[in-house]
Amino acid sequence: MAEMQGLMERLEQAVGRLESLSAGLHRPPGDCGEINGVSGGVAPSVEAFDKLVNSMVAEFLKKSRILAGDVETHAEMVHSAFQAQRAFLLMASQYQQPQEGPVASTASALSVLSVGPGLPPPPPPPGPPPPFDSEGRREESSPSRSALFAQLNQGEAITKGLRHVTDDQKTYKNPSLRANGGQTPSPTKSHTPGPKSPQSHPPKKHAPVLELEGKKWRVEYQEDRNDLVISETELRQVAYIFKCSKSTLQIKGKINSITIDSCKKFGLVFDNVVGIVEVINSKDIQMQVMGKVPTISINKTEGCHIYLSEDALDCEIVSAKSSEMNILIPRDGDYREFPVPEQFKTAWDGSKLVTEPAEIMVSERPPNPLT
Repeated sequence: MAEMQGLMERLEQAVGRLESLSAGLHRPPGDCGEINGVSGGVAPSVEAFDKLVNSMVAEFLKKSRILAGDVETHAEMVHSAFQAQRAFLLMASQYQQPQEGPVASTASALSVLSVGPGLPPPPPPPGPPPPFDSEGRREESSPSRSALFAQLNQGEAITKGLRHVTDDQKTYKNPSLRANGGQTPSPTKSHTPGPKSPQSHPPKKHAPVLELEGKKWRVEYQEDRNDLVISETELRQVAYIFKCSKSTLQIKGKINSITIDSCKKFGLVFDNVVGIVEVINSKDIQMQVMGKVPTISINKTEGCHIYLSEDALDCEIVSAKSSEMNILIPRDGDYREFPVPEQFKTAWDGSKLVTEPAEIMVSERPPNPLT
């Protein structure tokens, strides 16, 4: 309420100032003396404005006074605004259109629009930016620029400072320089040899391991061994085969699980596994199941051939990110090879995606080389 009352007082002050400016120029209601030098009544714009105020605005004020309260206060503010607008229209109708003069500044516009007494004028606009100090920069760069132009003005004499290259320093006449990359020691500067590139050392060779550590059989770093055998096994034991190459291992009895990790050209023959046989990060692996195994997993492996026994035909093969996988099934004393699909085709059947392996030819394979 206090803010609305203050705004209403400011509007009344504005109306008073406008009326005081036009007090000596307009006559009693209905007569405005001379308009643009011609005697007559109220200007058409003022007359039309009065019709609006006496009809719709008057009805609005009447109903607002009945409601009282904030509605009446707001209506009085609107009434004051209309009075100020009428005073402006009346004063504008009594003068001719002004000629072109200068563009009003921001300070003068704010001083005219301010309605409250005692308001300080706005601060003046900022002054022009300081001049760019180009003289000092020109003086600083002048010595180096003068030296550059002095060298260019020498003409043919500018080449006198170049060093003569002898025949033994030219790469096309000295084959030894081409082998060394064309670098020759300068006669005026001492030549210091650069740091030598570190020589590549052969990979460290680990000692082969074949031992039982707790419940785990460790078979590691075996190379060119085809006589590796683990015969004393128990159901709770596991076998971990790591980085073996060009070797063959036979595991007798029944064991819990077998893992082949990072091996190359490795062969495995085992009797029975109650858990899983895993092949990981390997290449060119061959294994033969003499008894039973429920699951064989092949991951990130290139080339894996699995020979199943009659008792292991219900084994599940799980593969991922692998290639050249073949399952060999015994048939009439021989093995028939079935490749594991590597390519698949997917189609939409109207309600879901259906994925099927691409057709692969079935081929005959010679007898198992591990037996």
